[in-house]
Amino acid sequence: MNGYRSYQIESQLMISFKGAQYPKDVILFAVFFYVRYGVSYRDLEEIMAERCVSVDHTTLNRWVTRYSGAIADAARRRKGLCDRSWRMDETYIKVKGAWVYLYRAVDKYGKTLDFMLSPRRNKAAATKFFARMLEVNGLPRKIVIDKSGAKTAGIKAINKMLKSFGCPIPIEMVRRKYLNNIVEQDHRFIKRRTRPMLGFKSFVSASATLSGIEVAHMIRKGQLTPGLCPFQQFAELAA
Repeated sequence: MNGYRSYQIESQLMISFKGAQYPKDVILFAVFFYVRYGVSYRDLEEIMAERCVSVDHTTLNRWVTRYSGAIADAARRRKGLCDRSWRMDETYIKVKGAWVYLYRAVDKYGKTLDFMLSPRRNKAAATKFFARMLEVNGLPRKIVIDKSGAKTAGIKAINKMLKSFGCPIPIEMVRRKYLNNIVEQDHRFIKRRTRPMLGFKSFVSASATLSGIEVAHMIRKGQLTPGLCPFQQFAELAA
């Protein structure tokens, strides 16, 4: 039964390139180059042209929006094991001229646990993010947060849920801002990549693009398939 369920999950994560007018490797190269390096879509259009691939910048945008999220879902499940001491924080991202919130979490060694873009920063959003992390990372021993009331309420809601499921030991909550320096420093790679973009035009595009950037960051940190070149690791996730 477990084998059948694993097969179902893998099938759901398979990324379809059916109907694409370009080879799969060309599409993946373009998506990886965009999420990894500080280039605009027009810059990438020129880079692709130098490699004898004629593709419009609007098509490149569609590729990133269509494939980045699915590749990130595969990366979340295939990454290596992480420590059970977690650090969680959020940072700001501008979408259509308004600020939204990118929830992010790493373990005590800086390995990425999960990420989620949310239009709001409240108890519901924090609870959803914590539940999402548990789904792919298992139960932590403790979660370090700042003194945010929303995150505090979110962890309490998760502990209440775990208790109802018969879990005898709650997740320890540590509210010390200085212990969260590691996740705040980890935001820098994401912000450095998004700063030249000057904001996103839609929430869907922002969520997909940020997911791709997070995957590129995970590859840099050696969380996927060390030994392969970064692009090969990225392409493997779409296999």
